[in-house]
Amino acid sequence: MMPRCCILVLVWAITVFLSQCSKGTTDAPVDSGPWLCQPAPRCGNKIYNPSEQCCYDDAILSLEQTRRCGSNCTFWPCFELCCPESFGPQQKFLVKLKVLGTKSQCHSSPISRSCYRVKEVRYPFSGRTDISG
Repeated sequence: MMPRCCILVLVWAITVFLSQCSKGTTDAPVDSGPWLCQPAPRCGNKIYNPSEQCCYDDAILSLEQTRRCGSNCTFWPCFELCCPESFGPQQKFLVKLKVLGTKSQCHSSPISRSCYRVKEVRYPFSGRTDISG
């Protein structure tokens, strides 16, 4: 048999654990569902729903929002990264996939597609146009 002091410590530990998990507001609806003992995801100082939104540059975006990557590409910031590959007159950007469960970075993420800046070169008086990229 366990000594009486061990049983009291065990009962105390369970009580403390349950009281920590049951903290909530007093004006919550009765059937609001179970509360988990996990912190809500935050973007800056705002809470967001990760099944509908993501945090991108301290802004909350819906999952279907897109942004520009370079001059002629779009990407989904909730699922992809826009990574500069080269600079200068022929800028090259790569769209890379974010890896779930990691802090994705340009140098280590898999490539989704390339975004080249297409520069149109006009030849005066000839009517000819070339696309370089």
